[in-house]
Amino acid sequence: MDAATTRAVLEVTTDHATFVVGPEQLLSTPDGWTHARDALGTVIAWTHARKLCRERLSVVPGYQLGYLVGATCSDGTVGKNYVSLVVNDETFAEKYAQSLTAATGLPSRLEAVTRPSGYLGRDVPGFRVRVVSSYLADLLRQYVGGDAHHMRQRFPRVVLRDLETFKGFLDGYEDGDGCRIRRWPARALISSNVPFLAELADIIGARFTPRPKGQASRLVVADSWPRRGTFRTEAHPLQLVESAWVEVTAVEARPPSRKPTTVYGFRLDSQPTFLVNGHLVRTPWPA
Repeated sequence: MDAATTRAVLEVTTDHATFVVGPEQLLSTPDGWTHARDALGTVIAWTHARKLCRERLSVVPGYQLGYLVGATCSDGTVGKNYVSLVVNDETFAEKYAQSLTAATGLPSRLEAVTRPSGYLGRDVPGFRVRVVSSYLADLLRQYVGGDAHHMRQRFPRVVLRDLETFKGFLDGYEDGDGCRIRRWPARALISSNVPFLAELADIIGARFTPRPKGQASRLVVADSWPRRGTFRTEAHPLQLVESAWVEVTAVEARPPSRKPTTVYGFRLDSQPTFLVNGHLVRTPWPA
């Protein structure tokens, strides 16, 4: 740890916090390191510091990951620090629990529950799979663009990493909000999230006409869709991206005081970077 005294310190305000540093303190930007005194109007690296202490998951790509994502997008719930699925079909719940464990390593199990039915006007039996993991919850939100609400989620392009993962996604979504079509070899996927279905239709080369006035729309996915040649693999991170860019909205000099202020620089494992209120900085002093 390095320390120095100075009478000139700055209060740097970002979208997440205000912190105090010396004018020479280096802050991380997309274009490299910049001094705190020159940071106004730029963006700097930030992460939720407390979340860095949590256990990370080793995500396994493949069919089970795709099934987990598809079922969660159709019928699951992503909370602040948990992921759950509550359904009437025990087989569906079992497949979801198995895929969750296979893809993430987290233990999961079925619980018998009751849930209200508006159609029947009474409680009906059901099954719940619920795991507490803020890492998994944040990861699934990352996959669908940041907001896991069914009407605002984006298509999770992470499932396009390979064909097996995408097939798992289609099966998981069908088990949640879909069905087989009896007249020909195809399945129907149902959602009121029109951009979600439109993006999926483009991937499989299918026609899609949304229903008017916010009604639930249906996308027909023929079993022969792979022969159209429209599927393209894409590289997307499986692990959680735990940093983001936040804007520096103010850099103000703190009024001088009678006593000098002590500023510190930390060095861990020979690395010059550390966090100040979650913001990535590095010591301005030579090693």
